Parts: sequence; C-alpha cells; structure tokens
Amino acid sequence: MFGNVEQAQNFLESVKSGRFLLSFVMSYSQTCEIPGITIAGANSESMKYTPPADAEYLHYGYCKTIDNIPMTPDGKPTPALLTKTALESASIPHLTINAGSKITPQLPFIETGLSFGKNISVEPAMTDSEVSSAVEFGRIVGRNMASLTDCLVIGESIPGGTTTALAVLKAFDFDAKTSSSIPTNPIKLKNEVVDSAIKRIDSDHPYSVLAKVGDPMIAFVAGMLSSASAVSKVMLAGGTQMTAVLAFASKIGFNEENTAIGTTSYITNDQNANFTNIVKQIADIPAISVNPGLNNSKYSGLKAFSEGFGKEGAGAGGSIISSMLKTGNDSTKFLNLAEKEYDRLSSLSES
Repeated sequence: MFGNVEQAQNFLESVKSGRFLLSFVMSYSQTCEIPGITIAGANSESMKYTPPADAEYLHYGYCKTIDNIPMTPDGKPTPALLTKTALESASIPHLTINAGSKITPQLPFIETGLSFGKNISVEPAMTDSEVSSAVEFGRIVGRNMASLTDCLVIGESIPGGTTTALAVLKAFDFDAKTSSSIPTNPIKLKNEVVDSAIKRIDSDHPYSVLAKVGDPMIAFVAGMLSSASAVSKVMLAGGTQMTAVLAFASKIGFNEENTAIGTTSYITNDQNANFTNIVKQIADIPAISVNPGLNNSKYSGLKAFSEGFGKEGAGAGGSIISSMLKTGNDSTKFLNLAEKEYDRLSSLSES
C-alpha cells in the first residue's frame, strides 16, 4: 500500500465483504500507430483489434473479431488473462463499454458513440466538445454502474495509452515518468511526441488541455469516477493511464474518500516510472499494489509480466486485488489458476 495507508486499510476493509463489478472500457488513440511506441498488437494494423479482442476474450475465453488468441508468437499473453482468471475465480461480473474503440467487439456492450483519439504528435486528440461529451457520458454510465455494486472497478484497454497519459500528466504540470508495455521503455520517443503535443495547448481550461494531448478513455473514465465515487467505492484498475485519469478527475471533481487506485507490483516497482509519487502529487488517495507471483511461474510467457513485459493492462491489478479480497486467495493460489488458464489458451492456439 502506498499513499494514504490508513485510508487504504479502511477502503479494503469496507469492500471485502461487498459486491464488485468491473467496467471494462475500450478505447483507441491513433498515437499508437507511431512506429516503436507500443507493443499492443503485432503491428499498427492489428493494434486496433487489441481492445475488442481483450473484451471478447474476457467474455468468451476466445476471440471473435480476430482468429487467434491475444498472445505474442513467443507465448506472451494479453494481461487480460490475469483479469479473466481473477474475475472467474471470484465470480465478479463485468460489463464492456465502448468509449472510442476503432473496432466494435462481437458481444453485448454499452455504446457511447465517442470517436477514437487522433495522433497527438500531429494534431489535437479531440475537440473540446468531444471531451465534454465523453465526460458527460462517463458521468451517466458511472452513476448507473455504481448503483449496482459496492465497489466499481474500472479497467481499460487503449493501445498507445501510456504516451497520451504522459502528455496529460505533463500538461497539468505533474512531474511524471510513466511505464510502458515494453521492457525497454521508448522514453526518448515518448517525450518527443509529448513535447510536440504540449506546444499546441492554447488554453488552461482542463477540457481544452485534454482535447489537445489526451484520449477519449481519460475523459470518459474521469467522468465515471466523478459520479460513481459519490455513490460507491471506486477502484481505478491500472497503472500509468489511471494516474492520468486521476489528474484530469482532480480538475473536474471526485470523492477522494471513496477512491483508490489498484495495480500490480510490476508498475509500482518499475524503475523507469514514478507511479506512487505521481498519485501522491495528484490526490490524497491510496494506491494498492498486488504481486501476482508470476515470477514463480513455470511458463516464460507468464513470467514475462514480472520481467517488464505488459506489467499491467485490461484492469488486471485491480481485478486481482478484488478477487483476493472476495475469495481470500493468495498469490500462490492465483498463480496456479493463471497457469491453468495459460494451459487452456496454449492448447487453443495450437489447435
């Protein structure tokens, strides 16, 4: 636990016997198409399929939009494997929300009608009115989903999201170094993209700042947080991107007492980033970190998460924390379940 430890203990105590609900928010930023900036997909053409593929995998255990399972050729799976294992082990329900994904998934989901974000290295991500719509729609969805549960867990899937997150944090004057889905974080490239985007800012209004350098997921999830935290506990499930959500939410208002951020130890231990420090700069809320024990896995594909690949994503950290609170499982038990799911995925990809 980091940040407000007393509040973290109170948060965990208050939700552990309650109901959890994961909202899985899909989105897209064309920033991910800059060569070398992310690994969320085999190439720039396939990256747009990552959010719907994750959503379908969480629902069905396989994908419909793409033929293959979301796993790299050398056997590294999507972080959604960790999310799915956590949700199923604790019978935690989830709903998919499309907040600007380029491709819609083949399953029932909440449609916001939001457009995807543009490439911030060459143009503004959104218009101010698109940001305003995203926040408003987020508030509507957040209020409704929070009324169904004791703890609303919010996860996301947005290729290129760590770069837009870095831009938002820096634009709001937070001293940020952010994580990457790649062990060798392309820091120089990200900073070049961020610097060129920030030069475009011509107003200090939060909506205008976000429109220039952010993405629709940040606007939408901040809207969700602002309304949901008035009704129930909210756990932002993720790393870097959720700190950007927090930064923007601090400009539009949310209930700090009901809010926590939940992630994996692979984010909090990342030497290239300053995750816990960023959270502290933004708000007096707890950051809760879980070690899923993947460094002990017999599979190199799962072990890779503990070695800097992926680290977090698709709400993995917050989902694992929620499942452990609900079931009492520890990381040894979780690893055992994750390996079973990895076995199943591997046999599917071979068939």
